[in-house]
Amino acid sequence: MPIIVYLGLATIIILSIFLIRNKKSDSILSITYLCLQWGFTIYEYFNLNNEQLEYFTPDAIGVILLFVLSTIATTSYYYSLIYFRHKVTPPKVRSIYFVALFSLITSLACAYLSNHIAIMWIFAELTTLSSAILIYHNRTHKSLEATWKYLFISSVSIALIFIGILFLGIAAQEAKLDGLFFKTLLENANLLDEFWLKSSFLLVFTGFTVKAGLVPMYTAGIDAKDKAPTPASALFSSVIMNLGFLGIFRLFEVVSNTSAYQWACTVLFISAFLSIFVSAVYMIRVKNFKRMFAYSSIEHMGIIMLGMASGGIGYYGAILHLVLHSFTKSSLFYQTGTLVRVINSKLIKDGGEYFDKNTFGAIVLILSFFVVTAMPPSGLFVSEFLIFRSIFEANYIWLLIVIIALLSFIIWAMSENLFKLLFNKLPNSNNNKYEFEKISSLETIPQLALILAVIYLGFYPPEFLQNLILQALINLK
Repeated sequence: MPIIVYLGLATIIILSIFLIRNKKSDSILSITYLCLQWGFTIYEYFNLNNEQLEYFTPDAIGVILLFVLSTIATTSYYYSLIYFRHKVTPPKVRSIYFVALFSLITSLACAYLSNHIAIMWIFAELTTLSSAILIYHNRTHKSLEATWKYLFISSVSIALIFIGILFLGIAAQEAKLDGLFFKTLLENANLLDEFWLKSSFLLVFTGFTVKAGLVPMYTAGIDAKDKAPTPASALFSSVIMNLGFLGIFRLFEVVSNTSAYQWACTVLFISAFLSIFVSAVYMIRVKNFKRMFAYSSIEHMGIIMLGMASGGIGYYGAILHLVLHSFTKSSLFYQTGTLVRVINSKLIKDGGEYFDKNTFGAIVLILSFFVVTAMPPSGLFVSEFLIFRSIFEANYIWLLIVIIALLSFIIWAMSENLFKLLFNKLPNSNNNKYEFEKISSLETIPQLALILAVIYLGFYPPEFLQNLILQALINLK
C-alpha cells in the first residue's frame, strides 16, 4: 500500500534527521523527503478514489489539498534554508526544526486523505504538536507564551471535536451504521438523528475553527503566525487552515443531504460574517505586519465560508479561493521574512524606504497586495466574484452590501500600512543603528512565481483542477 510506504519512509527520514544532526546529511534527507512527498502526491492523483488501508482514500478534495501542500512544502523548505543561512543556530535546534516541519507536512497529508473522522482527528492532533515545536523555535519568552496559548486552545478544540465525534457515533449507532467513515455517513445521511447530527456538526465546526482561523477560536493562530519563523508561518496561513476547512467540509457534506442543511448554512454564515468583521476591526488598528497578514487570512477564510453557505456556484468559488489564497498568503509570509531582515523589526512604525532597500521585493509586495485584496488581475478576483454572485443569487443582498463595506475597510487599512513600509522615510533610529542587508533577487523569484500562478489559475484554471473541484462538490446539495 502506498500510504504505508509513504508513512514508513517519511518516519525513517524524520528520525534520521533527528539522530544524525549533520547539516549536509540534513540537506540530503530533506531533498529525499520532498521527492517522496511529490511522488506520493502524483501517485494519489493517478489512483483517485482507491481505498488504502481501509482508512485512507485519495478523493478529489484531498488530492487538491495534497498538491497545494507539496508545493508550499517545497517553497517553505527553500525559505527555511535562507532563514538558517542568516541565523546562527545550534545543530540540535536546526534538526528539531526540520523534524517538526516534515512531521507537520506528513500529518497534514494523512489528514487530507483520511476517510474516517476519528483518523482525521488523530492526525489533526499530530499537526498541533508539530506546530507547537515550530512556534517555540526561537525560544523566547513571547514564543513560549504563543506556544502555550496555541496548545491550550488547540487542546480545547480537539476535545470539542472528540465530543462531536461521540455524538456522531450515537447518531450512527441509532441508524445501525458500520463505523464513522465519511462515505458511509454520506450514503446514509437521511437515517441520522437530526439532534445528534446538529450537535455533532456544531462541536466539530467549532473545534476546527482553530485550524481554519475562523470565529470563534481564531486567536491562537494569530500568535502562532506572528511568533513562528516565516517559513512555518506560511504553512500555518495556508495548509493548516486548509485542514480546518476540510474538517468542516467533510461533515458539511453529510449535513447538506439532510433537513439540517439550512441550519448548518446559518452557522457558516454567522461565523463567516464575524470572521470578516473581526479582521476588519483589527486590520485598522494592527501595528505588526505579520499579524496584519494573519488577520487577512481570517478575512479570506470568512469569504470561503460565505461561498460554502450560499451554495450553487459559491461552492466552486470557495474551493478555488482556498487554493489561490494558500499560494498568495505563503508568498506574502515569505516576503515578510525578507522585510524583517531588512528593517530589523516586525513593527510597521519601524519600516520605510523598502522600495529603495529591496526594489524587486517591494515590487512583489505591491503585486501581492493587489492579488490578496482580490483586485484585477488577481485570480482571487474571479473566486470572490463567484462567491459574491452566489450570495446575490441566494437573496442575501443586505449581507453582501455589509461584506463589501467591510472588505473596503480592510483594503484601505492594508494599503495604508503597506505603503508606509514601502515609501515612508525610515525612522532616524533605524538609520543609525542598522546596516541594511542587500537582498538577492533570486530569493524573491519563488514568491513571484506563486503570485503569477494565482493570477493564471484564477483566469485559466487547468482542466484537471476544474475536474477535481467539480468532483469534490458532487455530493453537496
